Amino acid sequence: MRALLLSSFDAPPALADRPEPVPAPGEIRLRIAACGLNFADLLMAKGTYQDTPEPPFVLGLEVSGRIDAVGPGVTGLSVGDRVAVYGGQGGLAEMGCFPADRAVRLPETMGWQDAAAFQIAYGTSHLALDHRARLAPGETLLVLGAAGGVGLTAVEIGKLMGARVVACARGADKLAAAQAAGADHLIDASTQDIRAEVKALGGADVVYDPVGGAQFTAAFRACRPEGRILTIGFASGEVPQIKANHLLVKNLTVMGLYWGGYLGFRPEVLTGSLSQLMAWHAQGRIRPHISHDLPLDRALEGMALLKDRKSTGKVVITIADP
Repeated sequence: MRALLLSSFDAPPALADRPEPVPAPGEIRLRIAACGLNFADLLMAKGTYQDTPEPPFVLGLEVSGRIDAVGPGVTGLSVGDRVAVYGGQGGLAEMGCFPADRAVRLPETMGWQDAAAFQIAYGTSHLALDHRARLAPGETLLVLGAAGGVGLTAVEIGKLMGARVVACARGADKLAAAQAAGADHLIDASTQDIRAEVKALGGADVVYDPVGGAQFTAAFRACRPEGRILTIGFASGEVPQIKANHLLVKNLTVMGLYWGGYLGFRPEVLTGSLSQLMAWHAQGRIRPHISHDLPLDRALEGMALLKDRKSTGKVVITIADP
């Protein structure tokens, strides 16, 4: 089978021929249909992501596909089932083995590409806004990086939860994508003062930040008293340093959200969130925005689109129709 293999952190990943994997106890094997790319894939290729395995390994955190073999001890899943899986690695390949307890059955209304683009982006935003920040109807939500893979879902889910959504992104095209996802107000981060614009709207109750750096600082200063700031990631490359006395003065809360971490300590929270998201998708209330759908031999091009911030929503690698 073909797979995008990272042999060393000192060399770029490359397509390679690999032996077909055999499922271990508790695993399923998929004929992979599609793999959603994430900013974390870029970090893993450099060895800087929190859950990076030692090379060699196959990149690709989340996949959709059809089960073609089950390992010993697997119950409740069968050959032929259509599923999505957050595997953490192994997705950019024609086949892969993944933990059976991470597989989510797909409704017939969900296609392969939507399924591959769904779990991390929507799961992150829903857990962040609902479980962590307790976003309430009528509150003002500021979304930084609002046209990115997670940012666009935060706009969509925030609006669905009844918030007034302020979307911040760079350039007219990206802001148009955020507006189409439901944003009420738009801020161009390349030309406008984020703090001034948000303050003019009355301040933010909740900030969703996958960017970090200077944008975090501006958003921090634009929070209303008792504001909640969600740190989702640091696409800017700069991890902000927070002055605790400023938290005290405005009664602010800064909280982190690592979606994959819930698999280790509270998987039921993640499972419940995905059930709600799947129901919303089936009702037509949310729909992944996929700006690029590329074949496996163009996977590196897809990663470059993320690195250069030339995509909106998700980039998906389509591998086969199993």
